[in-house]
Amino acid sequence: MHTVAIIPARGGSKGLKNKNIYPVAGKPLLAWTILQAHSSKRIDRVFVSTDNPEIAAVAREYGAEVIERPQELSGDKASSESAVLHAVGVIEADYGLSINTIVFLQATSPLRNSGDIDRAVELFERDGADSLISVTRADDLTIWESREGKWSSLNFDYRNRGMRQDRPAQFIENGSIYIFTPETLKTFNNRIGARLSAYEMEFWQTWEIDTIEEIDLIEFYLYKKNLAGQVADLKNP
Repeated sequence: MHTVAIIPARGGSKGLKNKNIYPVAGKPLLAWTILQAHSSKRIDRVFVSTDNPEIAAVAREYGAEVIERPQELSGDKASSESAVLHAVGVIEADYGLSINTIVFLQATSPLRNSGDIDRAVELFERDGADSLISVTRADDLTIWESREGKWSSLNFDYRNRGMRQDRPAQFIENGSIYIFTPETLKTFNNRIGARLSAYEMEFWQTWEIDTIEEIDLIEFYLYKKNLAGQVADLKNP
């Protein structure tokens, strides 16, 4: 039984053209997630699912195996789950692998410390979970919603704010790490099943790249936290 990393990376991107291979801190964005997956002691194989030849070339250059995603699963409205489900079918049928655990990583969320993936997999197993999400605390965020011109407070009562530390713990799903079993994905058609666990990360790891303005922020943390020094550069192994 194998633990496999699956990284969806389609070619179309409305916010930032060629986002998945855009240069970030000296490497294509996708490369950071591939290298982090390769550096994990708990991942056996690393796959990139893509519909784009340029992305596929970058994936292979940094040591990932490529699964060609059909066009019908590559549009703006296609879910990540559909791409992962297709990848699982290809891995099982064409590679002959029996998959025990899927580690689904988003290339747009590259701020992972060395060991984050391993600790998340260990927590997933220890909790006996069928799914796991990575989260960050939202203790300092007071969130409002506007509907039809009417504002309402969502995660606190504006009439009785109280002390921040007295509020119930609340978390943001940060999009960095998802873990689930093939059975969970096939049963629920979702990355989240019936027995969910959560791996907590630091707040600075919440940031992801959707627009060009966020690249400077991501690069700042990649350098400041020495994430470049925490992954083995497996390019041209």
